[in-house]
Amino acid sequence: MTDIFHEIEEDLRRDRLRRVWDRYGIVFIALVVLVIAGAAGYSGYKWWALQQDQASGARFEAAAHLAAEGKATDAEAAYVALSKDGTAGYRMLARFRAAAEIATTDKAKGAAAFDAIAADSSLSSLTRDLARVRAGLLLVDTAPLAEIQSRLQALADSQSALRFSAREILALAQYKAGDLAAANKAAALLLEEPEVPPGVRNRAELIRALTAAAAQINPAVGAAATQ
Repeated sequence: MTDIFHEIEEDLRRDRLRRVWDRYGIVFIALVVLVIAGAAGYSGYKWWALQQDQASGARFEAAAHLAAEGKATDAEAAYVALSKDGTAGYRMLARFRAAAEIATTDKAKGAAAFDAIAADSSLSSLTRDLARVRAGLLLVDTAPLAEIQSRLQALADSQSALRFSAREILALAQYKAGDLAAANKAAALLLEEPEVPPGVRNRAELIRALTAAAAQINPAVGAAATQ
């Protein structure tokens, strides 16, 4: 008797499953197909993206070889092309390298290329700050102190990771402009900062030493520089 009930239950269970399959089987099959297609598509995209990234890497390396060989114009053209159609990471690297190559023959144009990067609101703030620093560094030997200050003072006063580099360039600009007191003070303030990177600290010590040496040669300026 028990076996009969079991057989009836099995028949009912099979009948319910058959009705569920008849109603939703096509949906289940479609979902399985979509999952498989999605997995295949994702794998295909990853393969394609890797190929594109490797191709951009090869182009970047070729441009770097041109630069190393002293072919600045060819290197610049290669970097500019890569900055337009390379993969995301290489596009940004190429923009910086293109600006640097331009600067080897014309610092003002190189600075303008870095200014264009700094003005690109689609980029991260750190990337834009780095471009500002690079532009300021290119112009520190030739631009008036007021221009360097207008470019970098806001960055120097901010909490950006590159604020110390901006302060260093400002101190150097003050030194080159003959404002030894300001350069001495700016270098001293940098040396008081515990978070200043070692490279910046070393150069700040050099600026402090140079202003002190100049002060000994010119006592009138030295009195102001050491206040």
